Amino acid sequence: MTRVLLITKGHPFAKDDFFEIFDELVEDTNSCVSDYTHVEQPAAQHFFHPEHSENWDVFVMYDMPGIEFNRSPKDRKINPVRFDAPSDAFKRGVYSMLEKGKGLIFLHHALAGWPLWEEWANIIGGRFHYQPASLDGINYPDSGYRHDVKHTVEVVDATHPITNGIPASFEFTDELYLAPIFEENVYPILRSRHDFSSQNFYSADLAIRGQGFSNKDWEHPPTSNAVGWVKHAGNSPVAYLQFGDGPGQYAEPIFRQIIGNAITWASSNEAHDWAQRRFQESGTFA
Repeated sequence: MTRVLLITKGHPFAKDDFFEIFDELVEDTNSCVSDYTHVEQPAAQHFFHPEHSENWDVFVMYDMPGIEFNRSPKDRKINPVRFDAPSDAFKRGVYSMLEKGKGLIFLHHALAGWPLWEEWANIIGGRFHYQPASLDGINYPDSGYRHDVKHTVEVVDATHPITNGIPASFEFTDELYLAPIFEENVYPILRSRHDFSSQNFYSADLAIRGQGFSNKDWEHPPTSNAVGWVKHAGNSPVAYLQFGDGPGQYAEPIFRQIIGNAITWASSNEAHDWAQRRFQESGTFA
């Protein structure tokens, strides 16, 4: 059976509705999840170490570490956000844990975590930028967001365990991101038919400055339409799913099924063997 460490904080969410997903996975006799433990940032950082993570098989991240927003309406126009770098001890713990092969799942806004640590973006497979930033030697504007987008999702690999029982295509209404994704380093399993270009999104930087739902004088290069992928980070199997903005999404049976499938995959021998092979064959840590 699979034990899950569920990590949150850094972005508001409807806690009771979200935790209900994991309560049901524990209660479901067909699920591999035996129990889950919830921990918030920054306390969660303690567990990113081989010795401290032994009690859990899979980490599920629905957090946004390294980011602190200025909530003052007056001050946020000038200085809307502060970024913090992780400690060297935390980085060492992460690398050691990934060498051991801990399964990792990142959901939705977790794509924005640790903006001052580029290796974290490599581990996930991309990064959402709240302000202009450099990533992998390329200068990017702030990323784009759009709430309540009704879009069609297509399964890229119907044989992958995360897509088990998922229709070949389905409609889903959710918040989408326009942000850089490392297509060359990830294995997409779900793609959206939405047009990922700046005219269809709003500026994240303008939003945190109090000018939400605006793309005035903002432009972002088109990005990947992958909304779900898997990859390796060291010997760890990693999955990212862009779904999950709020209660409406939490309640969708297909969203719950995908999360359950992802946990099953990330804890499986198959996923660990696959990640180890990718690590050995690629010669790159992430």
